[in-house]
Amino acid sequence: MSAASIFAEPLPGISPDIYGPADFKAVSDIVYGVAGIVLPPGKAMLVYSRIAPLVRERGCGTFANYVALIRSDPQEQARAVSSLTTNHTFFYREAHHFDHFEREVRPGLLRRMEARETIRIWSAGCSSGEETWSLLMTLLGGDKLSGKRIAQRDLRVLGSDIARHALAKARVATYPARDFKPVPSDLVGQWTREDGEDLTITDDARAIVRFRTLNLLEDWPFKGRFDVIFCRNVMIYFDNPTKERLVARFAEVLAPGGHLYIGHSERVTGPAAALLQPVGPTIYRRRTA
Repeated sequence: MSAASIFAEPLPGISPDIYGPADFKAVSDIVYGVAGIVLPPGKAMLVYSRIAPLVRERGCGTFANYVALIRSDPQEQARAVSSLTTNHTFFYREAHHFDHFEREVRPGLLRRMEARETIRIWSAGCSSGEETWSLLMTLLGGDKLSGKRIAQRDLRVLGSDIARHALAKARVATYPARDFKPVPSDLVGQWTREDGEDLTITDDARAIVRFRTLNLLEDWPFKGRFDVIFCRNVMIYFDNPTKERLVARFAEVLAPGGHLYIGHSERVTGPAAALLQPVGPTIYRRRTA
């Protein structure tokens, strides 16, 4: 598709000298190359609204000047890409995943922790942390004493995202109290504390989790395998080849018998299908053979 055909007329109220089809194409090409995110022509206004503040902040004047900047400045490029990620999430999103984890996966993890085995869990594309904390609270359970014993085991939980601003909120772990409404009340009662009109995840729960900036398309800086991976509503922004490569990599770092949870509109296809057995709606188990 040519740059001129992306939008035939200037966007309302925006001078084509500041932002035009060639600028949109340049930004979308960079974002796809860096993060695998596909920006169709209908996202032209979204790109403008997210990038224009950065253009002004850096004194570039036009998108063309800003594109030149992010091509030569990796840190600014990371800011631009981060600004175009979608960070919409909420506690206990797709609750059937947490029900399955609690019912089918948690008991086995607890037995292994009692046997002094290491348990590793990854919330990939964790955004502002609601998924990660929902998963951790479900694992710790509604009994405080039991949960404290679990927290003292060899348990490692990683939350990763490409968006630094979202990770900053995840680390603070403070959210409006109303945001916790979908979470079972016993979990909220045990693993949060009141902070004005907000609730904050308790220190003993927060100590288990490490949040890291990570681009899922780049090399992953860890060794070993994970027992559980949540990567939900992330791959909807990728094209099919990118999705298949990513899921194959998830399958490779899952321990035999480990579980992968993906978003409701996502599917496992490609090479990973031979390694992952569906065990529930958008829930897959790594084959042991």
